[in-house]
Amino acid sequence: MTDLAFLGTGTMGLPMAQNLLWAGFTVHAWNRTLDRAQPLADDDAELFENPQSAADGCPLMITMLSDADSVLEVAQAALSASDPPDVWIQMSTIGVEGAERCAELADDRDVTYVDAPVLGTRTPAEQGKLVILASGPESARPAVDPVFEAVGARTQWIGEAGAATAAKVAINSWVVGVVGVLAETITLSEALGVDPQVFFDAVEGGPLDLGYARLKGPAMMRRAFDDVSFRLALARKDADLVLAAAADAGLELPVMEGVVTRLRAAEADGHGDEDMAATYWASAPSDANQAR
Repeated sequence: MTDLAFLGTGTMGLPMAQNLLWAGFTVHAWNRTLDRAQPLADDDAELFENPQSAADGCPLMITMLSDADSVLEVAQAALSASDPPDVWIQMSTIGVEGAERCAELADDRDVTYVDAPVLGTRTPAEQGKLVILASGPESARPAVDPVFEAVGARTQWIGEAGAATAAKVAINSWVVGVVGVLAETITLSEALGVDPQVFFDAVEGGPLDLGYARLKGPAMMRRAFDDVSFRLALARKDADLVLAAAADAGLELPVMEGVVTRLRAAEADGHGDEDMAATYWASAPSDANQAR
């Protein structure tokens, strides 16, 4: 099958690249810390020390990195290859402005740009069950649909490039908001002498029940945040992107501003590399923090 450059093999990128290998793609992998890409070599991926070499001769390129600046830096290097990719699939969460900057770079380099951030964390990535929000030219679909089939359970095409990132920003406001409010619900329950499990039992099976809360709630109740499906620091970054997009649209989002304050506090207290559920510590009473 097609040679493909996969740039960024972190928590999400590594399993995505593995699923592409298992689907028959020839994967040229690069990561800033090359050791993190090493497991792909066991599945016959070719590892490269720089993005330019990884992308050279590959018709397709995927970026899966932590922020817009990283994506642009790496993409600029990769697209400087002597035989650069024809199609750039940008799957990182980089915000509306970041997506616009990527589209400008792609236009400048005469590369087809597909904006395709994903919904899901480490486990869905490992299982190939991500939801892909895709936007870009219809002409790119024959090239990119097999990629999306290998890494995702379904793909939702939205419109022109950039529309998918806008949708991802809106969806992230819900995801991050749910975790923030859940942390406060659990800490309030505990402060009132109520077992938080009572909350989950009360809403079970009804319209207030929520699968994502059931994923994050047990970790908060156990104070166990080392099984990281999505780092708190990245959740804070995504929440900042929500606020930036809202400001550009002339909106105020006071609930999200409150959640971001909590995330920043937890990050400043040393929980940035833990799962985003560790925002619990920013809501917990001070004596609980001292006892941990």
